[in-house]
Amino acid sequence: MIRFFKIFSLLPLWLAHALGWCAGWLAFAASGTYRKRFIANVRQAGIGWPQWCPAVGEAGKLLAELPRLWMGRPVPVQIEGAQHVQEALALGRGAIFLTPHLGCFEIVGQAYAKHYGQRGHPMTALFRPPRQLWLRELVANARTRPGLMTAPTTLAGVKQMIKALKSGQSVGLLPDQVPPQGLGLWVPFFGRDAYTMTLSARLAQQTGAVLVLSWGERLSWGRGYRVRFLPFAQALPADGAQAAAVINRAMEDLIRACPEQYLWGYARYKQPRQTL
Repeated sequence: MIRFFKIFSLLPLWLAHALGWCAGWLAFAASGTYRKRFIANVRQAGIGWPQWCPAVGEAGKLLAELPRLWMGRPVPVQIEGAQHVQEALALGRGAIFLTPHLGCFEIVGQAYAKHYGQRGHPMTALFRPPRQLWLRELVANARTRPGLMTAPTTLAGVKQMIKALKSGQSVGLLPDQVPPQGLGLWVPFFGRDAYTMTLSARLAQQTGAVLVLSWGERLSWGRGYRVRFLPFAQALPADGAQAAAVINRAMEDLIRACPEQYLWGYARYKQPRQTL
């Protein structure tokens, strides 16, 4: 499989995206379970078919682009909202970058590492290690690079992130990812209760770190990506459930701005796993 990844990493981005688009539609047509969940999620969010239809192919692009991003040549990346990153880092309290399953979230950490992480403000990104050993090693090696480190979804990983923030560094999280049992609360997401992580709010409240919204827009025809950074405008309430709900609403706003690239097939409303 690693050899397959290496071969695929040589493809031009436009070709990888074209193949991914086909794979996305093939999965949508072949899997009734996936298709049903996908459509149920877009209906829950009130998204019409002209907006969600492109997301079918975009989901396939998400997988097809990984070999190139992990093992291939650098891809073109535009930065939008750099001033929000600079303002957050200048405060010296650490910064928490919140990225939903929107567009290419892999490119956000890479772009940050290149422009800021290698200049004294490294990022520690939370990720759930794959169960397959070969894939776990591949992901760990691919995601760790100058200015970018990873932390597992364990107590040790949480301590690692707290230490990074207290040192004035940055942390990257996907707040719309379903956490393990005991690490979240049931709060509304597009009008339906979803098990939502409390980690992002707790990290901000415990360390005084600044919240920044971010996501990587996938440009058409393999032209690269546009990484967007936006300020988190609302103060977080002290109550955990209310704070999680505020973050969920911020994620909803980002998704509504570009529903064509959200991962609607993700099982956002599933029951959490029992253990880490």
